[in-house]
Amino acid sequence: MADGTTSRTAPPVSPRSAGGDGDAYLNRRTLRRGSAGWLLLTGLGVAYVVSGDFSGWNIGLSKGGFGGLAAATLLMGVMYACLVFALAELSAILPTAGGGYGFARRALGTWGGFLTGTAILIEYILAPAAISIFIGDYVESLGLFGLESGWPVYLACFAVFIGIHLWGVGEALRFSLIVTAIAVAALLIFAVGAFTEFSADGLDDIPVDPEALGSSSWLPFGLLGIWAAFPFGMWFFLGVEGVPLAAEEAKDPVRSMPRALAVSMSILVLLAVLTFFAATGARGSAAIQEAGNPLVVALQGDGDPTALSRFVNYAGLAGLVASFFSLIYAGSRQLFALSRAGYLPRFLSLTSRRKSPYLGLLIPGAIGFALAAGTGNGARMLNIAVFGATISYAMMALSHIALRRREPGLHRPYRTPGGVLTSSTAFALALAALVATFLVDKDAALIALLVYAVALAYFAFYSRHRLVAQAPEEEFAALAAAEAELERK
Repeated sequence: MADGTTSRTAPPVSPRSAGGDGDAYLNRRTLRRGSAGWLLLTGLGVAYVVSGDFSGWNIGLSKGGFGGLAAATLLMGVMYACLVFALAELSAILPTAGGGYGFARRALGTWGGFLTGTAILIEYILAPAAISIFIGDYVESLGLFGLESGWPVYLACFAVFIGIHLWGVGEALRFSLIVTAIAVAALLIFAVGAFTEFSADGLDDIPVDPEALGSSSWLPFGLLGIWAAFPFGMWFFLGVEGVPLAAEEAKDPVRSMPRALAVSMSILVLLAVLTFFAATGARGSAAIQEAGNPLVVALQGDGDPTALSRFVNYAGLAGLVASFFSLIYAGSRQLFALSRAGYLPRFLSLTSRRKSPYLGLLIPGAIGFALAAGTGNGARMLNIAVFGATISYAMMALSHIALRRREPGLHRPYRTPGGVLTSSTAFALALAALVATFLVDKDAALIALLVYAVALAYFAFYSRHRLVAQAPEEEFAALAAAEAELERK
């Protein structure tokens, strides 16, 4: 079974021939199981995303106006909801650290697994780099300790929070839950304060482009503005798909993973609706469309800071920290799984005595810090991350469709409501979002494609011939191939 493969792929090699020695290879690459229950997993899902409620989404107003961004957010919310339902089924079938890579490996072969895992890595390495820059900007604007945004702040972010992850996954997720709770509470308090100044007249106050097809006060940039706003509608949900990456460290992942995904998505939908309407209604769409801190602008406008706006400003820093911290976790687990299976250099999956993938934390952290310090362009890096994310969404939805069609009898402890129709909806919307990234930042999309091409060349010419058969995701796929072979006989 461990040496089996599909006819579409090169055969995996054993840990011994790959430089390991049987079980000892995997013993040096194990995570701490049972560290996270459904509550910590739910907190992780919200933590991935919560910084997007504080800033970034509002730029979509400058692309589509209130109506365009509202429609984009609704469509992207549907995409994420459908994707989360599909992932809940897939993660119950294959509860390993591979997440999206593992699902695609089973459904689409080694090429599909690598394409998906690489896209996820692009998202989870670039996004923390971008957020570290935003944290630096917040620290400077708040006047904390007299610090200015720059490489010392970025270095401190990576060093402190990677250090907590190295301490242990249970401690890390509990820290993340606390910070996330503070950020969520602040969003709820913001909404209460902002709704006291709500006025529907400000929702559609962006000037209309009369030459845009289908333009109106609600769609000032026309119908195309809805499509251009897709990447910003994603900011209310971007990252929630990373919850399955914690499967190997979860308590009873078959039960807790679907529950955590559903609850976290429900919380994110509520926060998106409250934040979107409260911010635009309190100050008007035009006033916040380009703001770096739209919630603060919504509360105080051009006036003096209030007690509430100061609180929300500090809470925005907590939201950034929560997302930065959790995205580092997600990236390390995807890197760990790809490395353990031989898709990436195998030494990257070694774990410490505390069962943390220390090189999987340190090396992406070093790359992220170098990018932040070297470019200082957080918006560009986030756009690259969104490009990677949309590819992974399409691949994961396609994996659900493929498994449903090819293996209808596979044991599914949880079944996606709507089945293939649900994942097909996610697939179509993910492709639309992928194309929309070119409308927002063509250069970022091209950079991501170049990184993708280099990674694929590495896989094509080197690593696909050196896969490790006993890695959980590879073994699971080999079992499917063996069962299919028996059926043909």
